[in-house]
Amino acid sequence: MPEPTEMNGPDLGKMPVGGAPGTDGKDSVANGHKENESNPFAEYMWMENEEEYNQQVEEELLEQEFLERCFQEMLDEEDQDWFIPERDLPSVGQIQQQLNGLSVSNGNGDEILRKSILNPEAKEFVPGVKY
Repeated sequence: MPEPTEMNGPDLGKMPVGGAPGTDGKDSVANGHKENESNPFAEYMWMENEEEYNQQVEEELLEQEFLERCFQEMLDEEDQDWFIPERDLPSVGQIQQQLNGLSVSNGNGDEILRKSILNPEAKEFVPGVKY
């Protein structure tokens, strides 16, 4: 950069407008934005519709929560339809009670055979075969 004493009229036009070294002064403005930028507040324009944006985000969150609840209800219904041994089978205590209630007696078996009208000498039944 030339010394101020060495500058004359034509050299004055070459000096940067902003005075900052390394800039040509054409794009720099006092507020830090470029002159050719159409709207210096473009990055803050989202704040103009902040309420609408918040409402949209809230609706999306509610929709996501609704879908999660529906999915959980679907899984619960599916669990009810499935066979789960620890839930659907009787416990050991219940099986023991049922076994205690059973009894086997041979005394009535002979009586049932005497009253039967079945033929013990009959041929064995085979489906689809005619005799």
